[in-house]
Formats: sequence, C-alpha cells, structure tokens
Amino acid sequence: MPLMPARNDGNRFVNPVPTKVGGLSLMFKIGPRFFFGARARSPRAPLGPFYTDPRDYAARPASGLRITWFGHASSLVEMEGIRVLIDPVWDERAAPTQWAGPKRFFPPPLALEDLPPIDVILISHDHYDHLGAGTIQRLVQIESTRDARWVTTLGVGKILSGFGVSADRCCELNWTESVKVGSVAVTALPARHFSGRGLFNRFETLWASFALLGPNHRVYYGADSGEWNGFRDIGERFGPFDLTMLEIGASNPLWADVHMGPEGAVRSFRALGGHGLLMPIHWGLFDLALHHWRQPIESISQVDGLKLWSPRPGVPSEVVPDEEIRSDWWR
Repeated sequence: MPLMPARNDGNRFVNPVPTKVGGLSLMFKIGPRFFFGARARSPRAPLGPFYTDPRDYAARPASGLRITWFGHASSLVEMEGIRVLIDPVWDERAAPTQWAGPKRFFPPPLALEDLPPIDVILISHDHYDHLGAGTIQRLVQIESTRDARWVTTLGVGKILSGFGVSADRCCELNWTESVKVGSVAVTALPARHFSGRGLFNRFETLWASFALLGPNHRVYYGADSGEWNGFRDIGERFGPFDLTMLEIGASNPLWADVHMGPEGAVRSFRALGGHGLLMPIHWGLFDLALHHWRQPIESISQVDGLKLWSPRPGVPSEVVPDEEIRSDWWR
C-alpha cells in the first residue's frame, strides 16, 4: 500500500481506505447504553494516586529513550536529546464543556507548570480526548513550553491559534510530510480515523499517526486509527521501531473501522513488523465506549509472545530493547 498525502473531497479530507464512521443513527442506537451505563463501566474506587517527580527529568535517559505516560494518549517522549509532548490533555473532561461529558478517572500525575523544557508539542487531531482547550490555553502561558514547536495536521493550526498558539510556532503537516527538530524527524503518516469537534464539521481537519525518527531510536505513535493495510508499508519504510504506541481502548464492533481495539492492536503491531515493544495507549483515563474500563488492558495482557511495555501512569520509564514493563496498577 503506497503511502500518499491526504486527499480532499471538497472541504473534507478522505481516509486512506474506505471507512465507515457512525453518525446520528449510531448515537441514537447506543446513546442510552453509553450514558446510563457509565457508572458500571468506570472504576468503583478512585485510582492512584499517581505522581511524577519533576526532579526525575534533571538527568537525561541513560538508554536514550524514556517515556512518561500520563494516561489515555498523553505522553512525554524523551529521545535523542529532545522532548516531545504528545496529545496533552490535562482537562477534567474530554468534552466541549467541563461540566458534562467523560470525566477523568484520576488527576494528572504532573502539573503542567512542572513540565521540563519541551521542544515539540504534537497534536494528532482535533478530538477532545487529544486536544483539550484548557490544556492548550495553559501550555502557551508557561515557561517550559515557551520555545516549543507545535506540530499538528492540516487545519488544526486554526484551532490552536484560537487557544493562543502563535502561528509562527505552529507547523501543519500533511501525510508523508516531515519537520526536523534537533536530530529527530517528525513525520505525519496516514491513519484510519476522522476529525471534528462537533457533529457537523467532521473531516474538515486532518488526522494522522506519526513516526519519530532519530539517529539511534525510532518511535511510532499510532494515535487513533482502525486497522488498515498501510501499516505494513509504514513498518517497511520507517521501521523498525523501538517502541510502537497503539490504541486499545474506546473500541466496539460498531465503529471498528476507526478504533482498532486490543485485538486489532496486536494485528497492527505485527503488520508494522512486530519489532521492539508495544505500548498500549488510549485506555485507563476516560469512559469513551461501552466496554469496562479494564477490558482492553486485560485482553492484550493475555496475548502470548507479545513484548508489552505498559508502565504505571506518571512514571518516567526507560525504554530498553526487549525489556518489557507490565505494571499491574489497574488490577
């Protein structure tokens, strides 16, 4: 499957392969189960506490690659001497308002003001669980992100600008385009998903996965995506990856085209080449589907022969070849 820049159909971007995305009819179908079943799906007791010691960032990673997972899709990647903050959401809810909608299962392990100096803030797409308005508005005001480069997808720069990000600090990428920060190339790649911060502006901004490519380490961030046959080409062209970050939560057979789930993550990891370690993301923080909150990690943890890298939230963790991390904080 050749990797190509995204195509447009009028003012709407098009997925790399035919993709079914549910609309109002799907919302009416699952709405009552989603809204009235949240309590049964969510943790019965508070999770954590989770805490990141800011002093841990004083020393650079001995392995050259260190990840701090803050829950869901938010992570800090330290590699090749730079720091990349991925899809930061410190907001209380993944929703248009902060008084209703999916609420965090636990507070952020680290205050935004305690972040170490950040070189890149990477935003994969405009959905609320990946782009929180309150988080962006705070990030533009703090010292540690003053010199950060904002890297995102086509059309999302306008949203960021509305939250205070200067246009001259923001770089929008189409699929297959790259920007170099230090010795790391940040390359936007196709994903099978959609965009929109409302029901009536879907597909108007682009969504993407990303490869972070340095002279010594390679990381793939799958962001949000359903399975598709381009993963093999991504692995062949940009791998082998030391760490592959793939979503496992918020899935359901009704929207399998746009969220792969744990079984799909295993297949996609193997299609990407199956090298290095698999880091499950997009789980453990928000109730965004109909499954129990632990189901995705329970499912993928049972797969034999899978090199899983799943740290405790908030703990800066070194990535060492072939060394798994299977934190059981969620049990």
